[in-house]
Amino acid sequence: MKTKNLFLILFALFLTSPVIYGQKSVDQIFKDFSKEKGVDHVNIGKFTMTFASLFTNVMGVKGVEVLSFSECGQSVKDNLNSNIANLKDKNYETLISVNEGNELTKILLKLKDESIKEIIVLTTGDDPAIVRIKGNIKPSDIEKVVKDNKSGK
Repeated sequence: MKTKNLFLILFALFLTSPVIYGQKSVDQIFKDFSKEKGVDHVNIGKFTMTFASLFTNVMGVKGVEVLSFSECGQSVKDNLNSNIANLKDKNYETLISVNEGNELTKILLKLKDESIKEIIVLTTGDDPAIVRIKGNIKPSDIEKVVKDNKSGK
């Protein structure tokens, strides 16, 4: 009887492990794919953003990180597309998820105390990319930028 129960438990774990393994966090996706051959990784840190704020309004943005996949192999792109499609991260709220043809775009937000701490933009398809914007961004700042750009300023 014990052997049968042990077998059932191991079988259940075996069945659920691909589901658990297949779901990665945003941080894990950045960590894993930044090391892939052909992936361009650009990270603009706090010092550079502080320097840039002398010349332009950066709205509380403290860093920008970009992963571009235009130069990597199709297998890497396919793996990324799968990871983005299955992405579940309890630390982020989905602002937008648009699935159009073979392309998926997700915009995720990490919120804390009425401020946006991170904005993540994930795109799949033939030219996938991931952008992470970190900072202390007020929603009113974003509204102002959208309003200014709608009026043609």
